[in-house]
Amino acid sequence: MSAMLAIGVCACGGVGAAARYICDSYIKALWRKTFPLSTFAINVVAGLLAGLVAGLFAANTISPDCRLLLGGFSTFSTMMNETVTLLRNGKIACFIGYALASIVVPVMAVACGYWLA
Repeated sequence: MSAMLAIGVCACGGVGAAARYICDSYIKALWRKTFPLSTFAINVVAGLLAGLVAGLFAANTISPDCRLLLGGFSTFSTMMNETVTLLRNGKIACFIGYALASIVVPVMAVACGYWLA
């Protein structure tokens, strides 16, 4: 790995984390329901972007190193924590819906992104 690629990965990770924080804060300010919409939406967008990058890479449109630059935005660990919190708080229906949707929909978004590329 070159020094410039390492710097790019770090910079993109920081930009992704900042974008995640901004999106999360904005959605949480508007959404006051039990379902953790902010994390779900972020993971769907991240899945779509990952699919686009994978599709572009598969079509030899972008450099193999570009796939390393898409980091810091998705929030899988936050989704896991929110899922456990819903379960611990007895929100069983929301727990099941959120867990299933958080696994299925981002994967579908990856497929859509790949198809769009």
